Parts: sequence; structure tokens; C-alpha cells
Amino acid sequence: MGFDSLTDKLGGVFKKLRNKGKLYESDVKEAMREVRLALLEADVNYKVAKEFTNTVTEKCIGAGVLESLTAAQMVVKIVKDELTALMGSEQARLKTASKIPTVIMMCGLQGSGKTTHSAKLARLLKSQGHRPMLVACDIYRPAAIEQLKVVGKAVEAPVFEMGTEKPEKIAVEAIKYARDYGHDYVILDTAGRLHIDTELMDELIRITKAVEVNNILLVIDSMVGQDAVNIAKAFNDILEIDGVILTKLDGDTRGGAALSVKAVTGKPIMFAGVGEKLHELEEFHPDRMATRILGMGDVLSLIEKVESEIDEKKAEETAKRLQENKFDMNDLLDQFQQIKKMGSLKSVLSMIPGMEKQVRDADIDDRQMLRVEAIIKSMTKKERAKPEIINASRKRRIAAGCGLTVEEVNRLLRQYEQMKKMFKQMNSKGAKRKMMRGLGPNNFGSGNFGL
Repeated sequence: MGFDSLTDKLGGVFKKLRNKGKLYESDVKEAMREVRLALLEADVNYKVAKEFTNTVTEKCIGAGVLESLTAAQMVVKIVKDELTALMGSEQARLKTASKIPTVIMMCGLQGSGKTTHSAKLARLLKSQGHRPMLVACDIYRPAAIEQLKVVGKAVEAPVFEMGTEKPEKIAVEAIKYARDYGHDYVILDTAGRLHIDTELMDELIRITKAVEVNNILLVIDSMVGQDAVNIAKAFNDILEIDGVILTKLDGDTRGGAALSVKAVTGKPIMFAGVGEKLHELEEFHPDRMATRILGMGDVLSLIEKVESEIDEKKAEETAKRLQENKFDMNDLLDQFQQIKKMGSLKSVLSMIPGMEKQVRDADIDDRQMLRVEAIIKSMTKKERAKPEIINASRKRRIAAGCGLTVEEVNRLLRQYEQMKKMFKQMNSKGAKRKMMRGLGPNNFGSGNFGL
């Protein structure tokens, strides 16, 4: 996540407060000075950082917090609440049209990721039971229409295009088509520019006059830091945007844009791009983001990921096979493929409370999962069902088939046997108590396929 450095610095500040026991006004002021520096280093707008720390200081000093036996915890709670308020308090949702289709216009600078995130948004809407349609309104960038067709096909969303016709005409015809064919969402992928200019804005305004746009979403690359806020303000002043899609929030970014956009523009972040893959777009929840910034994890988002990406029927079948001690390599392969749907292993594990720093410091390589898949896919059906028949010659053949070493094949087989043994023990009497004792944070991930 793009707040790693900020999370570490805030964690250090709060650790000092907890170690003090009783807090004094000077302790809070010193802590807030460090918090302000941490926010500025994270590229948060100066005025936003100053107002934030002033508000927190006033609430900590003026609400009887310092007299409390749990003063440090209450300071953390106030910081969490103010971080949530800073990013919008409540989740902002798309406005829905009174009759179909609901029209969403994607806008932003060139290279911000509008086309890819148009497809990501279409996929997210499809997962919620909608029938979105993508519309190619970028008639200038070479291969823009073709790119939209490619990503549209990948997410199984139809693409409406009329070549190099005027964008406003394309939008009008697209909405007629959507009504005729029952598409309840229309996503307009518009042109971008290297910088904000009159020509770009005039075109976007013409589209809004030609059709009723229900949601204007600005796509911003969070890697541009404080410039992201300036871009949002410029677009909002002219177009009156409805919300922001912040991309690359998983990257090596300081995250300040997420904490500044709402305060500076008054417009909420609606979605966050958390990876390059087309399923890696999340609805933005200010309260959950605040807990992640403070290193508290994000259990609700993790549960939602599991519910949306994991096949419930397959999960039940696997659980049954585990109980009957019939778990084989086919089941293991299926589990890896299910996990891959949820995104990178690092991003998933970081949502577990208390695990974020451990996961960040750990050497977790998602390519290891690909190696495991390759090994299993090089096995015959019989070998997957009965791994115990894999002898030395079979191991050499499997290793040659997947381009890995015999030692890596052996390692997977050993770990598979360890898993089977563990599952057998779990099904035995008293195993639940032992398992719960072994699931502490210090034991998490040990012997876990080298991940």
C-alpha cells in the first residue's frame, strides 16, 4: 500500500505515547508535531496537515483525554476518526439515473489510466449484477479504441465505437444503443492531454451538454503526489466532478493525495486502483483506509474480497475433502488459483490486523505460487490424485516439464505431506485447541510453500 512510510512513522509516534503512561499537554503537542512532519513527508497538502494536527490537538487537550487511564489509546482513536473525516467520513457511491442507462464519464490527463480503469469499473459493476457498456470517446490517441476493445473483451463488457466521429455524437448514439439493448451503465472513455488545456475541457463540456452525465469521475495517478490534488482542483473548477478514482495506490507512493483530495476539492475518492490486473479496483472506504494507515488491518475488505472472488461451492467441496483426508494436488492447485483471484498475496495478508508490517518486511514472492502451479500442472492426472506414486524418474520428468529443478519438486512434495499430516491432526480429538494456540502472529506463514 502507498502509506507504508506514513504507517511506520505514525506507529513510532503512538508507541512513544503508550510508553509514557500518563500524558501531559506537552506530550500531545510534541506527538502532533511529529505527526504533521510525517504527513508532510507523505506529500499531504501543507494546509491540510496543519488543520488536521490542530484539530486533533484541540480534541485531545479539551475532552478530558489526558486524565483518562487509556489516554494513548484515546489519542489513537481521535487520530483515526479525524483521518476518516479527512477522507470523507462515509463511502461515496455512484449516483444512479432515474431511467437506464446511468452515464459515467471518465476524464483525466493522458497516461492516468482512464481506459484500463474504465474496464476495471465495468468489471466491478458486472460483479454487482449490472450490465455495463464501454464507449470509445477517445478518438485521438493512436490505438485507444483498440485498447478499449481488448480490455473490454477481457472483462466481458461490450464496447461501442464509431471510429473518429465527434465524441459528443458517439456518446448520444451510445446511450440510444444502451437503452435498446438493456445496458444499465454506460462508461464513456474520453480523451486525455499531457496537460490541462482549453481544448480538452471544451470537449468534455460538449459531451456533458449533449447527454445527461450522472457521474463525472476523474482518474488520477497517485504517483504524481501533490500534483494529483492540483489536477483534481483544476478539473473540478471547470467540470464540477463527482468523484475521484485514485490509481496505483499499491505502488511506491507516499499516499498524500488520498489524504488531501477531499479536503482541497470537496470531492470524494470513490474507487482506488490497487494493482495492474483488471480485478484490482476497490470501492474506497475512508474508515477502512484510516485503519490501514494506522496499521490496524482491514478485515471487512478482506471478507468482501473472499466473498466476491472465492467460489463458495468449491470451498465447501475442499473443506469436505479435508475432513475426509482426501486432499490431493488437484485441490492444492485449485486453492492457489482461488487465492490468485484476490490479488497479490502480500496485499491480502496485509489486511489482517497486526500483520501489515510483518508482511511488508517478509520476502513474499508471488512468483512462488506460479512455480507451484507449474509443478502441479506438469504432473499426470494419476500423479495429482496420488502424489505418493511419484518416484525419482517421475520427479525428473515433472521438473523438465515445468523448467524447474528436482529439488523444487521435492520441496513441494514434502510440504504437501506436511499439510496432509497437519489436516489429519486437525481432524483428530483436541486438535482445535492446539490449532488456535499455533495461529499466533509469530507462527503465521511458517512452512508455507516458501512464501
